[in-house]
Amino acid sequence: MFTGIIEEVGKISGIHKKGNSIRLIINAKTILEDIKAGDSVAVNGICLTAADHDATSFSADVMHETLNRTSLSCLKQGSPVNLERALPADGRFGGHIVTGHIDGTGTIIKIQKDNIAVWYTIQTTDKIAHYIIEKGSIAIDGISLTVATVSGNSFRVSVIPHTLAHTALITKRNGDTVNLENDCIGKYVEKFLVKEDTSKITKEFLLKNGY
Repeated sequence: MFTGIIEEVGKISGIHKKGNSIRLIINAKTILEDIKAGDSVAVNGICLTAADHDATSFSADVMHETLNRTSLSCLKQGSPVNLERALPADGRFGGHIVTGHIDGTGTIIKIQKDNIAVWYTIQTTDKIAHYIIEKGSIAIDGISLTVATVSGNSFRVSVIPHTLAHTALITKRNGDTVNLENDCIGKYVEKFLVKEDTSKITKEFLLKNGY
C-alpha cells in the first residue's frame, strides 16, 4: 500500500522490450537506501516489483496488461517518473489509501496558473469519472491530490508549489496522458450496495451509521 506522497523523481535510463512486455531501468537515489529484490515500488502510481538493483538504479518488469491500462508505454529514455516505496507499518499516512492498481488514464486538457498554484483539468472515461467526487481524493501519476471540481467526465485539481517542485507533474503539458487511481473506498461501498445477497450492509445501514 502507498499514500501518494512522492519520495523522489527518478529517471528512465533503459527500456528493454521482451515480446509484449518491457523491463524498465530506473535511476534513483532515495528509494535505493533500503531496497531489496521483491520490494514494491510505485512508479507513476503503478505498483511494480523491483527485480534487481545496483548503487544507482533498479529494474522492474512490466507485463502487457499493465502497458495496456497505463501510460507506461509513453515513457522514453530520460523520462522523469514519480517514485514511492510501500508504506512501512510505522510510517506517516500523509496522503490517502493508494493501492498502485491503476483504474485507467486521463488526458490533461488545460493547465492554468493561479497565483502560487497551478490548475490542471483532466479528462477521462465515464467509468473512471463515476467515482470522482468534489473534495474527494485521487491519485494522478501516483500523487495524492484533492479534486476541486467535477464536470461530466473531466475534473480539476489545484497543485501547490511544493508538489510541483517535488514531482514529475511539472513536466506535463496539454495532451499528455496521466495514470489515474480512484479512491478505493467509493468502489468498495458501491460493490456492497449493489451486491444481491443476504448481506446486512445496505444503503439504510450505511446512512444510519454515518456513512
